[in-house]
Amino acid sequence: MTNISVREMTIAFGSRRVLDTLSIDVKAGEFLVLLGPSGCGKSTLLHTIAGLMDVSEGEIWIGEKNVTWEEPSERGLAMVFQSYALYPRMSVRQNLSFGLKVAGLPKDEINRRVDTAAELLQLTELMERLPAALSGGQRQRVAIGRALVRQVGVFLFDEPLSNLDAQLRTDLRVELKRLHQRLKSTMVYVTHDQVEAMTLADRIAIMKDGIIQQIGTPHEVYRQPVNRFVATFIGAAKMNLLSGRLTVAGGKVTFIRPGYSIDLAGYPFASPPQDGAEVELGIRPEHLVGGSMDLTIEIVEPMGADTLVWATREGVTFAMRLDGEQQVAPGDILPVAIPISHVSLFDAGTGRRV
Repeated sequence: MTNISVREMTIAFGSRRVLDTLSIDVKAGEFLVLLGPSGCGKSTLLHTIAGLMDVSEGEIWIGEKNVTWEEPSERGLAMVFQSYALYPRMSVRQNLSFGLKVAGLPKDEINRRVDTAAELLQLTELMERLPAALSGGQRQRVAIGRALVRQVGVFLFDEPLSNLDAQLRTDLRVELKRLHQRLKSTMVYVTHDQVEAMTLADRIAIMKDGIIQQIGTPHEVYRQPVNRFVATFIGAAKMNLLSGRLTVAGGKVTFIRPGYSIDLAGYPFASPPQDGAEVELGIRPEHLVGGSMDLTIEIVEPMGADTLVWATREGVTFAMRLDGEQQVAPGDILPVAIPISHVSLFDAGTGRRV
C-alpha cells in the first residue's frame, strides 16, 4: 500500500490560479473521493497527481518518492478515465494485455495478471468479445481491468461512471467498493455525484474554487459541515436554512427570527456565542420531527421508500423527508419541531460553522 502527499501545490494558467497552495494527504490503502461542482479543480488535482499536468509550485510525493517532475509511467500508478478508451479492434483479453506486452513482461505473467483481473471484474466469459459487443458497464469494467493488471500501489479514477445509466452506476459502485476491500490499494476518485462520494469513500474532500473546504468521513461531512457551502452541497434535498440572530441572556442562547424562537441549549458552539450575531440555522429534511410548529404542505414527491415534501411557514419553504408509507397531500398541515441535536449554525457573513 502507498500513500500520497500533495504539499502546497499551485497550478496556474497564466495569471489564473486553479489550485493555490493546496495540501492533502491520502493514507495508504484509503479510498479518497474528491467531490465538488464542475470547475472546482478536482480533476485538475487528479491529473496533476497522475503527471498529466505540470506543477507551478509545490511537491507531490507517492510513497517515499518525490514524483513532482516524474513522467506518468514512472509514478507507480494507474488511471481510469470517464471515456473507456478501449482499442476497438482488440478483444477484451487483448485490451487487458496490450500494455503489459508493450512493457515486455513474460507471457505467463501477462496471462496470470489478465486472468486474475478478469475474475475480479467478472469478465471471464467476455474475454474474446470486441468492445462493440459489450454494454457500457462491461466496457468500463474492461477499462478498470486494464488499470488493475498494472498491479500498482495507487489507482486514480476520473468520473468513471458518469457515462452510465442510473442502474449501471449503482451496480459498478458496489463492484468498486468490493474491489477496494479485496485489493486494499490506495484509490483517489473524482466525482460531482454526492451519492457516489458518500457510498464509496473512506474520506471525502469537498472542493470549491480550487480550495478544499472540508475533508472527513461521509458521516462527518454530512453531520458536521464546516461551512454553509458543504452543508448545502451535501444532501438531497439540501439542508434547510433559516436566517436569524442570536440572543444571549443569563447564560441562555436563543435563535430568533419572525415567527420562530428556538432554544439552543446543548448546541456545541465552536466559540462563545455573541448576542445579536447574525446567523443561519440549518436542519436536514429528515431531521424535522413531530412537534408544535405547523407547516403547510405545498408539493409532495413520492420516491418509493420515502416521500419528499415541500412545506411552508411564515413565507419560508422547508424540505422534509417522510416515510414512504405516510399519506400526505398538498394543503395538509404537518406539526414539526427542530431538534437541537441535529442543528447546524453558520455565520451569516462568512458562512463558517459557529
